[in-house]
Amino acid sequence: MNQLLAVAIFVGAFWCIATERADKVKIVLIAAGLMTVLGLVPGEEVFYNAHAGIDWNVIFLLLGMMIIVGVVKQTGLFDFLAIWAAKRSHGNPFRLMVMLMIITAVASPILDNVTIIMLIAPVTIVVCDRLGMAAQPFIIAEVLAANIGGAATLVGDPPNIIIGSRAGLSFNDFLIHMAPAVAVIFVLFVVFTRWLFRAHLRHDSEHITTVMALQERRAITDTRLLTRALLVLGGVIIGFGLHSVLHVAPSIIALLGAGAMVLISRLDIGDILREVEWGTLVFFMGLFVMVAGLVHTGVIDRIGDAAVAAFGDNPLLASATLVFGSAVVASFIDNIPYTTTMAPVVEGLVAQTPDPVQGQALWWSFAFGADFSGNGTAVAASANVVALDIARRAGHPITFWQFTRYGIVVTVLSSVLAWIYIVMRYF
Repeated sequence: MNQLLAVAIFVGAFWCIATERADKVKIVLIAAGLMTVLGLVPGEEVFYNAHAGIDWNVIFLLLGMMIIVGVVKQTGLFDFLAIWAAKRSHGNPFRLMVMLMIITAVASPILDNVTIIMLIAPVTIVVCDRLGMAAQPFIIAEVLAANIGGAATLVGDPPNIIIGSRAGLSFNDFLIHMAPAVAVIFVLFVVFTRWLFRAHLRHDSEHITTVMALQERRAITDTRLLTRALLVLGGVIIGFGLHSVLHVAPSIIALLGAGAMVLISRLDIGDILREVEWGTLVFFMGLFVMVAGLVHTGVIDRIGDAAVAAFGDNPLLASATLVFGSAVVASFIDNIPYTTTMAPVVEGLVAQTPDPVQGQALWWSFAFGADFSGNGTAVAASANVVALDIARRAGHPITFWQFTRYGIVVTVLSSVLAWIYIVMRYF
């Protein structure tokens, strides 16, 4: 009975989000409240359970980076980069889109896809405003690129951190096994975007002439603060790259960087905190509690037991299920809590696989499926939710289905390519 109730609440909440019946933050708070009040999630474990509750590492990583971006924004750097990108692309929409996607995909494996979206989305909005173009297609393309590019490394996408910790996989392991496929898939994705966004790749020559006459250096309003902020941001990036060596969680590094930004900026703390996407943070908290309801009532365990029973003695079939099954399921529940709850199931499948090479291939199948599922729907990954909230606050709202109709296509294609890679390399 509890399992049916948990599934009903989760499905009902997701349907309301997908159909935009009400604000998504209100929906997840009501659903999370129902999960707790009805006893589907033990109240005392909502805040303190490491495996089935609010993931504070994710929440504080987002909070720290939002504060850092808020301070950097005050220097005029985003306006500078926007004008620079517009001039380098000569206002050509597809050339601009490719430029922004490449920057996003190359930076995502280093910074992580959430962080780069926080940095690149404001730049995109400014440059599109300057060129008189709709920002929505460009932001969607960047998010898709970030979720693909972030799959290349251990720190590029939050699910990879979870998988690496559970499976004992290193930064170099991800580079060797994931990065080659990600590079090929991203190149094909860039070519595909010419067709995917063809209806939006139009430009206004009058706006281009105006932008080409601008001097980007004049956009920088506080050179001294910019220098200090870039030093702090550089330190944070280095910290992300070395977090496994330093044994310091990325969330702590982000919070330390946020504290340093506040100290060096001398800006009013109220102005800085107004840049924080509080609604996004609350949305994730509610979503984590909703997923915890599925965990505590045994819904996830039943799925896992069924997977082990069906595919435990067939690694090739198990691999296919992990790629495509993860791509489908995680598209609807966010890939971070999905990865956390399903990692023990994959560990069981790996333990039953006699060939160690094929056993490790199951982890890579799981990683590809979880990472690429992030493009499946508008709420499938942290980067998606953050991007949509940034766009909404800037006056360029992106609806659930506006994002999802592009994301589903990219998820299917990237998952198929990943599966072909897995079969060719490991089976």
